[in-house]
Amino acid sequence: MEHQNDSLDFDEIPAFMPKEKPVHEVRLGAIKAAIWKNDTEKGVRYNTTFNRLYRDGEEWKNTDSFGRDDLLVLGKVADQAHSWIHAQSQDNREENGKQSPAK
Repeated sequence: MEHQNDSLDFDEIPAFMPKEKPVHEVRLGAIKAAIWKNDTEKGVRYNTTFNRLYRDGEEWKNTDSFGRDDLLVLGKVADQAHSWIHAQSQDNREENGKQSPAK
């Protein structure tokens, strides 16, 4: 007896399917940072991934490899991502302070 599987065909699913979209992106030219929010027991934490966009013929692709000429732009993108995360952390601290009862 042949068993039929009505579930998803894994050949049709991309290898990497993020569950959620990043909460913020920073892009300068071909260099992009994606900032991801993670709720933990100790509060919100942010992680950042970096990639470089490039064109292969007619198709746009991305890589996490950076050349010499990309490094300064990568640093600027990282700096902007850091500033955004710091601002969110500051906002979270202020919100938590406003929510706590007055003594």
